[in-house]
Amino acid sequence: MRQTDFESRKNEILAAAIDTYIEKAAPVSSEALAKDYAFDLSTATIRNVLSELEELGFLTHPHTSAGRVPTEKGYRYYVNYLMKKMKLLEDERSRIDAEYRKNIKELERLLDTTSDVLSDFTHCTGLVYFPQLHDRLFYKGASFMLDQPEFGNIEKIRQILRLLEEKQKLIDIINQELDRKIAVFIGSEIHCNEINDCSLVVSSYSYKNKPTGRVAVLGPKRMQYAKVISAVDYLSELISDILNDF
Repeated sequence: MRQTDFESRKNEILAAAIDTYIEKAAPVSSEALAKDYAFDLSTATIRNVLSELEELGFLTHPHTSAGRVPTEKGYRYYVNYLMKKMKLLEDERSRIDAEYRKNIKELERLLDTTSDVLSDFTHCTGLVYFPQLHDRLFYKGASFMLDQPEFGNIEKIRQILRLLEEKQKLIDIINQELDRKIAVFIGSEIHCNEINDCSLVVSSYSYKNKPTGRVAVLGPKRMQYAKVISAVDYLSELISDILNDF
């Protein structure tokens, strides 16, 4: 088999393994991939590729299971190279727009609505930072963390909730790398021990045609990256358009 074909096959299997783990929150086996994807490969071949991906550091496996789960390196490679780009469907955009139009008479209500819409759409914690309102930080959806199996440890939840109450620390975190339109921080890349089991997707929006605040989603490393990134991107543009009409 040519090297290009071999690399392509590894990428396809890694993408499938991560997509499956994101959906099911359980270690992924070669049998499951053979059943759910049309790879035209034997289970043994898929198992060998999974082993190679583990040796490369993209996957690991809990000691109690033969299945694999993504590592931070695996998620980073997935976000950078394997994830399919996604645009919000027209009905999703319409639903978000309709929710917005209910509450845009007051600036504070608009920002609060943004965090609410983000959390409702992504099932993660939605964050909106607006420095002109005395460094106000709005967030909604912290309770979604309780629904994630990786946060079954009460101490992890306590640390996340504690951070959400530490406004300045959280503002500093979401203000990293301001020059990027969309920034994705995975696990330890956030540089915050309290949320090193999370991922953070951040975008900026403008007010009076100047880059001003931040829109962000905080969730598990197992978040639906394509959906979250597209929602954060769309909402940052939407809030810019609306704010510039105030």
